Amino acid sequence: MFANRTMILKNVINTCLLVVFTITLSISQVKTLAYKAGQLKSPKVKEAYDSKWPQLQKDLKAIHVSPEEFDIYLRTFKYEKIVEVWLKNKGDAKYKLFRTYEICASSGDLGPKRKEGDNQVPEGFYKIDLFNPNSDYYLSMRINYPNSSDIILKEAPNPGSAIMVHGDCVTIGCLPMTNDKIKELYVLCLEARNRNNPIYIDIYPIKFTDANIKILESTYPKSKLSFWRTLKPMYDFFEENRWLPKINVDAKGIYFISPDESQTPASAKKTVNKL
Repeated sequence: MFANRTMILKNVINTCLLVVFTITLSISQVKTLAYKAGQLKSPKVKEAYDSKWPQLQKDLKAIHVSPEEFDIYLRTFKYEKIVEVWLKNKGDAKYKLFRTYEICASSGDLGPKRKEGDNQVPEGFYKIDLFNPNSDYYLSMRINYPNSSDIILKEAPNPGSAIMVHGDCVTIGCLPMTNDKIKELYVLCLEARNRNNPIYIDIYPIKFTDANIKILESTYPKSKLSFWRTLKPMYDFFEENRWLPKINVDAKGIYFISPDESQTPASAKKTVNKL
């Protein structure tokens, strides 16, 4: 009899825990999906969706990417002045190139950002962490600079902040594009954010081709070349595999690919340990 009561009590407890977990998960999902609803209260965001989302959905389906659930990865090159948009379905291993958007104003000289006011765009591995529908530059998305590497390697007490991808095609030290293009990019990134998917953005000085490396070596000081050599393995990894490695930072602020990184496409299904 006592054993039966104990079993019943355990079942009741397990059922209660399951109910609490389900309710918590449902609340979390509602909060996540509410992010887009809140953004759509902005006339600029609503107009962006009305004008861009119908065609974007068709274009996504044309490359066999589901508009309902996709991962997005942004790769930026300062010398070429472009932002590449890579997408994949949640269950896929490899990303596909979807769009390339022009950066239409100066993004500073090649080299990382190390202090407030140096007019530099950061170089390294980041996430989009904020959407601003009320930006003075039409629409904007914030890059989570400074990351842990930037904080270690900063050259002044204040490394700077508020690095944005935005419209209006102006500013130095951010990634500006035309209003027409920021609408598309904002909508794509917001769709991913609304489903609580991370939005990784990697910023490189240049595409690390053999020809471009020769340009860097003949033009820039050893201090910059040394830093860029730490970025190249991540560039090469994605070029070869089309999925994202796990990236860490050592005590000196140097990026490195995690040594337990699997060399199989299945690793693309893991959470990427970015900064």
